[in-house]
Amino acid sequence: MTIKRIVIVGGGTAGWMAAAALSRMVKAHDLKVTLVESEMIGTVGVGEATIPPFVEFNDALGIDEAEMMSATQASFKLGIHFVNWQSVGDSYFHPFGTYGYDIGGCSFHHIWLKYRMQGDDRPLHKFSPETMAAMHRKFAKTPADQPGDLPPINYAYHLDASAYARFLRRFAERNGVIRQEGKVDHVELHSESGFVQSITLEGGQQIAGDFFVDCTGFRGLLIEQALKTGYEDWSRWLPCDRAVALPTAGNGTVLPYTRATAHKAGWQWRIALQQRNGNGHVYCSSFMEDQEALDILTANVEGEIQADPNFLRFVTGRRKKFWNKNVVALGLAAGFMEPLESTSIHLINTGVNKLIALLSLEGITQAQENTFNRLTRKEYERIRDFLILHYNATERDDSEFWNYCRRMDVPDSLKDKIELFRLNGQVFREEDELFAATSWVAVMMGQGILPASTIAMAGAIPEPGLKTEYDDIEKSIDYLVHNMPSHDEYLARYCPANVI
Repeated sequence: MTIKRIVIVGGGTAGWMAAAALSRMVKAHDLKVTLVESEMIGTVGVGEATIPPFVEFNDALGIDEAEMMSATQASFKLGIHFVNWQSVGDSYFHPFGTYGYDIGGCSFHHIWLKYRMQGDDRPLHKFSPETMAAMHRKFAKTPADQPGDLPPINYAYHLDASAYARFLRRFAERNGVIRQEGKVDHVELHSESGFVQSITLEGGQQIAGDFFVDCTGFRGLLIEQALKTGYEDWSRWLPCDRAVALPTAGNGTVLPYTRATAHKAGWQWRIALQQRNGNGHVYCSSFMEDQEALDILTANVEGEIQADPNFLRFVTGRRKKFWNKNVVALGLAAGFMEPLESTSIHLINTGVNKLIALLSLEGITQAQENTFNRLTRKEYERIRDFLILHYNATERDDSEFWNYCRRMDVPDSLKDKIELFRLNGQVFREEDELFAATSWVAVMMGQGILPASTIAMAGAIPEPGLKTEYDDIEKSIDYLVHNMPSHDEYLARYCPANVI
């Protein structure tokens, strides 16, 4: 069966990211791409923070960054500031980019550990340009002619996800994607193959397709309700199952980082856009009632509240298949992991990338389905482990929630990673997993997991040249950050908000 008609069911961020990417094939292959959505169905719309691969997604589409940022009142993001996770009053920063750079075949944090054990008390964050810029509320993109001894700045965005979906809709429609307004009433399956043949809208209009992309959110209209794919529940490791979101007015300073503040049964996010702040409280209903969660959130937001609270329910986990027959699920239809490390939009991004890489218009094979599912499953599991680490690596004993998280049994894959780091600070990035060594080091050390020693190779690099190079890295970062404009100044010059 050749693929001539692709139907995307559901809009929002997932639907329009898929549509924008697929739109590049419309004219080249005489392909018909239709997106079906209803203005009567709202989107979750709480995922407003991104991570660096998202920058590449927009670049690949040929989107002008400043134009996109202006249209979505976006700001730059250098990492995440975690507050109260190891214990109440403690904090640390998880930066994008790396600490220093590899020296003599050793990751920089091993060199730092070596000197730390010799009495050098400089904190590791002094060797992270993103952390130092964030601490001083500064930002600048790396210029093409920047000297080689200065580190690059890695960044992502905070943006209005609904505005971004509207921006991509205009992009996709210009490239030939057809938008169809309507709510799906019925899904028709082929009597022999079980493939989805068509969807019928309320009012009777039928839309047939050869391939379908399910972007219908938690309900999974195609992947679950029609194809009965099944769901793997991870709530024993990630017990939060509720969130309440609340936008507030901006306070004049746009922070170039996300803040995640732990409370007694969950955590609060703060995301600074150019004209408002996104806030929310993720919590576990087994340990906290909705009203208490809302009270904690309203007591800890900055700025005037601009809307009624939006309560959400979810179960952390994933579909047992992400590609089933002729349906691929993206976004919340594929699974959900809370936005602690801003991976929601990223998983849409990588799902679209894999779909584009695997899709053949000559038909669908089992190998395509198997490969998509295998790669996506690994990606979800590794992100899952990284999120579990934040909850499990804590000294908090001030509530039953944190007692549960501290004592819970974790997957063996995470146990091994923690035990190896405790031994000598080593972290291995397996295959193409999202989070590199810097991320694991930042969270483990930030939450009190400290190595007993460092790897032997760190002691084999000749002195005194090593110490000079080590000191020069700090000096280069200080120079770079000192000469940056403030984040507010950069936004005003580069991409002032122009919301359409």
